[in-house]
Amino acid sequence: MLKYQKTNDFNEIVYGRRSIKEYDPTVKISREEMSEIITQASKAPSSINMQPWRFVVIDSEQGKAQLAPLARFNKEKVMSASAVIAVFADRNNFDYAEEIYSSAVDLGYMPKEVKEFQLNAFTPIYEKMSKEEMKDTIMLDAGLVSMQLMLVARAYGYDTNPIGGYEKELIAEAYGLEKDRYIPVMLISIGKAIHEGFQSYRLPVGKTTMWK
Repeated sequence: MLKYQKTNDFNEIVYGRRSIKEYDPTVKISREEMSEIITQASKAPSSINMQPWRFVVIDSEQGKAQLAPLARFNKEKVMSASAVIAVFADRNNFDYAEEIYSSAVDLGYMPKEVKEFQLNAFTPIYEKMSKEEMKDTIMLDAGLVSMQLMLVARAYGYDTNPIGGYEKELIAEAYGLEKDRYIPVMLISIGKAIHEGFQSYRLPVGKTTMWK
């Protein structure tokens, strides 16, 4: 399976990224390579390293056909892309706290006493967190990993498009996830662009930034 040219050129990754509407439908990304992309994207920061992001990689014809009616006006992107990654935020992310912190100790990333101090400090906070507070926290974290995933994909030679226009009330259950637990964040189409895509204007710093 063809792999596209990787790059470590930061300017090419950042300034070359476009939100792509049409993909080459003959280009397929192997699950091995997709796993590499997700692994690198998952180095994104998250609140107390809880990594609340969850991914459903929709890369089969059956999976994409199931997604198409939920994608509203984004159907063509879905069907021509190599895959569509549905990003979710997991309300039960703290269930993995022990695994995450114990693994950090085992790998020598963190002393055991630091692990115990942090878990003792954060457990009551997470237990008392309201649904709204939890949603705010995990949506922010999932947004960070989503942007990082698009940049990593660009470094691998692929193109992407973040999609917010889809049936969010139906997406979790459509792929066998608990609707009350997994909050839809966005879809990310990924593949090889047929056309380079248009550049887009960005407001200057003077209009977006205040100095105090």
